Amino acid sequence: MTAGKRTRIRIGTPLIYAALTLFALACLLPMLLTLAVSLSDEDSIVAHGYRLLPDRWSLDGYRTILVNGGLIFRGYLISFIVTIAGSFLALFVTALAAYPMANPSVKYRNVLALYFFITMLFNGGLVPWYLMCTRLGLTNNLLALIVPSLMFNAFNLFLVKNFMESLPGALRESAYIDGANDLRIAFRIYMPLCTPVLATVTLFYALAYWNDWFNAIMLVDDKRLYPLQYILFQMRSNIQMLDMLPNGATTDYTLPAESAKMATVILTIGPIVFLYPYLQRYFTKGLIIGSVKG
Repeated sequence: MTAGKRTRIRIGTPLIYAALTLFALACLLPMLLTLAVSLSDEDSIVAHGYRLLPDRWSLDGYRTILVNGGLIFRGYLISFIVTIAGSFLALFVTALAAYPMANPSVKYRNVLALYFFITMLFNGGLVPWYLMCTRLGLTNNLLALIVPSLMFNAFNLFLVKNFMESLPGALRESAYIDGANDLRIAFRIYMPLCTPVLATVTLFYALAYWNDWFNAIMLVDDKRLYPLQYILFQMRSNIQMLDMLPNGATTDYTLPAESAKMATVILTIGPIVFLYPYLQRYFTKGLIIGSVKG
């Protein structure tokens, strides 16, 4: 290596690290701003807007949200159960549906793929969906929060299918020669090799289940089964409605509408923030495995 090349590398490496550091700080800034606003006094927000260093600090937003602590913690438990169970079942169904469509020996697999693709463009509508859920008994139980979203997302299905199609067909053929059936091939060969895409799809499903409140509105009347997102959605709506009342209808106390909104974000984003680094190692592992041939 010549002296010129060594000089370029020495100069370029710090610039790359500096650019990555600035990008990381830019990504972190919205989160820090959200946290700062959630800890700000409402009058300070009204007077000065969103600031990283508020004039007055306050926990009123969190006090307002956590006034019914038992209800919040129960909502957390329901959301955890629904997210874990729903993500696992949705991933299981998606992977099993993707494998036959990625198998060239399956007849009419393209017709089947077209059938699922149509669901990305059209849906049956809200009324048929509601009637089907009620006929199946999906009301006022945990299944009402899991099964309606379990009918797997076609986008995730094609994501897994395309990844499986990229794997060498010789893997399946050699397994057939050794006497393995499709079920064993799917679970012992294809699923481990598809860890990167399955981890990605798991994150998609987990986000959808964790942030879901629509199923609770439509199918659940029992407050003991309300997920966290729906409870916080109700609280935020009540705060905003009270804040819209004319002057004199309430006390002189300023309701923490904006700080409570940001406190809601902080309370709900935590589990997903911790889930992503756990799945990140599978992304890295999959990239390393995929880069080695032979």
